[in-house]
Amino acid sequence: MKGLSPLDIIVFLLYFAIVSGYGYWIYLRKKKATTDTKDFFLAEGSLTWWAIGASLIASNISAEQFIGMSGEGFFVGIAIAAYEWIAALALVIIAIWFIPIYIKNKIFTMPQFLTNRYNDTVALIMAVFWLFLYVFVNLTSILYLGAVAINGLVGGQYLHVIMVLLAVFALVITLGGMKVIGYTDVIQVAVLIIGGLATTYMALLIVSEEFGLGRDMIAGFKTLMTQAPDHFHMILEKPGPDASQEQINKYLIVPGIAMYFAGQWIVNLNYWGCNQYITQRALGADLQTARLGILFAALLKLMMPVIVMLPGIAAFVLYKNGSLPELEGGSKDGAYSAILSFLPSGLKGLSIAALTAAIVASLAGKANSISTIFTLDIYKKYLRPDASEKKLVWTGRVTIWIAMFVSVLFTWNDTLGIGGEGGFTFIQKYTGFISPGVFAMFILGMFWKRTTGSAAIAGVLAGFILSVFFNNYAPALLGNETLLYSAFPNGKGGFEIPFLINMGWSFFFTMLLMIMISLAGPRVNPKAFLHDNEMFKISRPVIVLIIIVLMLLTALYVRFW
Repeated sequence: MKGLSPLDIIVFLLYFAIVSGYGYWIYLRKKKATTDTKDFFLAEGSLTWWAIGASLIASNISAEQFIGMSGEGFFVGIAIAAYEWIAALALVIIAIWFIPIYIKNKIFTMPQFLTNRYNDTVALIMAVFWLFLYVFVNLTSILYLGAVAINGLVGGQYLHVIMVLLAVFALVITLGGMKVIGYTDVIQVAVLIIGGLATTYMALLIVSEEFGLGRDMIAGFKTLMTQAPDHFHMILEKPGPDASQEQINKYLIVPGIAMYFAGQWIVNLNYWGCNQYITQRALGADLQTARLGILFAALLKLMMPVIVMLPGIAAFVLYKNGSLPELEGGSKDGAYSAILSFLPSGLKGLSIAALTAAIVASLAGKANSISTIFTLDIYKKYLRPDASEKKLVWTGRVTIWIAMFVSVLFTWNDTLGIGGEGGFTFIQKYTGFISPGVFAMFILGMFWKRTTGSAAIAGVLAGFILSVFFNNYAPALLGNETLLYSAFPNGKGGFEIPFLINMGWSFFFTMLLMIMISLAGPRVNPKAFLHDNEMFKISRPVIVLIIIVLMLLTALYVRFW
């Protein structure tokens, strides 16, 4: 495919006009966002439950999923859906137990949580950590993967132009504040789901046609299952001594049943429950609205693999059948773009609009969180405590400009090597370096009154050091087969432990260290949060949603175990 048809361009421009126009209308209705920090950063609690749920998904689903997870679907198969399906269960846990603690204690940023529960030192360390992570891992990878994908669809010669346009589009939405982001995300999610489902539908029709079964979506899906049966198992077996390097590489990404006792929970509970970028959507709402929004997001999360993973498996089957020679020796991250190249005029434009919606919504959400943390937890606290509301909003906007500029700078020539690592793996791996320490600090801080500030500082540092140790040095120093792990040849001359296993052990030893340090302190830390049974009571609508999520999740695992 060398470009887009006029119909594709019209469809895409229509999407752009609707999102921009709706965002501007929301902005005009709430001009107070220009001078009110609570409104600018938190939408003043005015987001409805469906807007919160839609915004959570729009901010989460990005090029990381469309390109990265589709690529892993191409390579590994349905096992990669664990990231999405366990996320739904994590959202249930967060709705019941995490959100009540945040809302009761009037927490608006994650560093604020750390200040209130521990001390300013812990909060400052983590504010800096998060700023670097959001800018140099999340913003850059989302922008790079998105630009590469769209560039491939429009001729392959406009990478930098697309990169800048994506950044500018996200910038315009972000500068309007959280309310504009939240409500435009509703449209973004609608486009994302409609365009994504249309792409999956067409991918299954294409598979059906390629195998001489006519235009039949069900036949296409059955063909995927018969042509790539190894791609439809949630649990991968541990590689034996005679395993191929390809089998080993798959296990390194999703290490079978072991990951459900290790890093998979840490990844999801940390991401959805201890992450400014995500929790910010619900922090300004009342408890019932926040819970319903989070559970609505959980329901949407269950369907995401259909949108972002199945096209990757379809690309694998077509490639194996000789229909996608362009993927020969290429990056698995090209799978989704290869499927889009088959789509008819008009639908290509809708699919690119869906991809753009995912990228722009994620960039906007990330930039707003960067702005919130820097402005409220660093600038206001340490640089200008007497700054006016207007000055703080102005500072937030400048921060957004700078963050977006830095992300473009680092993605211009792929300075961080995102393309070589594989987009989905790049984000999960480097986020995983701090996840064990951060999650240990949050979970103990929420639910164990004895946890101390000294333990929190030790936990953050130990979690990072242990993650680096297990990831880079453990096999060479401790051996390839121990009671804690099995290391496998990585095809690059060395041995590697699956990073989800690394994360599990890093978390375990970090928790152990924090508990030991806290036991030397007072029986109840003076800054511990107070709980009461009323906080955790759930209403009937919330119970109904929880049951629906659990039943659907159980059915999926029973079918594809």
